[in-house]
Amino acid sequence: MMLVDSHCHLNMLNLSEFDNNLDNVMLAAKDAGVTHFLCVSVTLEDHATLSKISQSYDNVSISTGLHPNELPQQPLDVERLASYAEHPKIVAIGETGLDYFRSEGDLAWQQERFCQHIEIAKKLKKPLIIHTREAKADTIEIMKREAADKASGVMHCFTEDWEMAKKALDLNFYISFSGIVTFKTAHILQDVAKKVPLDRMLVETDCPYLAPIPHRGKMNQPAYVKHVAEFIAQLRNTSFDAIAQATTENYFRLFNAQKS
Repeated sequence: MMLVDSHCHLNMLNLSEFDNNLDNVMLAAKDAGVTHFLCVSVTLEDHATLSKISQSYDNVSISTGLHPNELPQQPLDVERLASYAEHPKIVAIGETGLDYFRSEGDLAWQQERFCQHIEIAKKLKKPLIIHTREAKADTIEIMKREAADKASGVMHCFTEDWEMAKKALDLNFYISFSGIVTFKTAHILQDVAKKVPLDRMLVETDCPYLAPIPHRGKMNQPAYVKHVAEFIAQLRNTSFDAIAQATTENYFRLFNAQKS
């Protein structure tokens, strides 16, 4: 059964564990049934590297964007972002959003950058990849005010409660679960994973971070997205194949990515 890692950072992997060869990461993923990858941008400087990876692997799509914690208070180069977004392998804008956990003080600059990403996504008709941490109210308020529903997108590595998930779903967004959902203390998130409609769910690794149980504490890799899907299947009392099929179909529907 096919799986998609809908959010990974292949360019950040420590390849020393794979004989310094990204091919070995991709082979491990293939053995786990992972057949497509969305390699996500953190800064605009990632573009050249992500483009090269996507050219090397037909089954890798990419995004372009500036993470809310990166380059604090630096204005977003909107023209550069829009130009990069025209790349044929770019299927999404982001990751963008709000993070009040790692940034402090007046965060108007972060909110402005979020709005700019939304505007570009709507203009180019490409979905958003949204990161939110300790900023529930402001994230939803900006999404509503800026009509982010016109672009659609995904709440990546979702860690919030059902109340926020429902608001994001109402705004035409998908909910993506990472290895965090497998953690023993993640009861609130596991409740969300039980309730999210199957046709609006994605799975991801966010590698090299947040490895799921049974690999928690180790470097994450795309192959481990299988553990996320298996855990959610158990939570929902359904089959792994049902979760794999739905999340794969959801991915290609949302991002309009080309199947390799």
